Amino acid sequence: MLLQVSTGTGPGHDADVPFASPPVSIEQFLAGIGPRAFRFAEIGLRQREDALDAVQDAMMRMLAYRDRPACDWTPLFWSVLRSRIVDQQRRRMFRLRWLMPAPADDDGASLDWADEATPDPSRAHDHREAYAHLVDALRALPRRQRQAFTLRVLEELDVATTSRAMGCSEGAVKTHLFRAREALQRHLKDWQ
Repeated sequence: MLLQVSTGTGPGHDADVPFASPPVSIEQFLAGIGPRAFRFAEIGLRQREDALDAVQDAMMRMLAYRDRPACDWTPLFWSVLRSRIVDQQRRRMFRLRWLMPAPADDDGASLDWADEATPDPSRAHDHREAYAHLVDALRALPRRQRQAFTLRVLEELDVATTSRAMGCSEGAVKTHLFRAREALQRHLKDWQ
């Protein structure tokens, strides 16, 4: 069952009016809180698609709490949504931290992050070539390091889930990931 997340922009939609009476069902509750939740998520995530995903995920998780009293739904929903937003922000920063080059080059000059207004064919070629090197570097890793890196960084699983998927301890996941990052950084140092 998929829930519709309204952004509150349709005609005759008044999402800010509180319920005159408590919601009868969890679906009614979610329909009423959806537009406000979307605005809240969009402010936190700054991207419409990410906000829709976060609200949809929070709504799906709330379905598991349908048997709780209706008075518990509001604080529980906002807690779930806030956690989902924080998770997405952390994942984004985790990926960005890994993909970011060193903060300054050897002579101490800061990096220029500005994109040019027009697409640059040589830049696109460099991106494709860098990706090919990343794939080669991943293939060169030992199997357990490749699994840890793929699950943690590319699939964005947490350490506990990764350890269950790999059938090892959380400490082993962290060790494999650390070694994988070191090996990848050595292999890709020309592309940083």
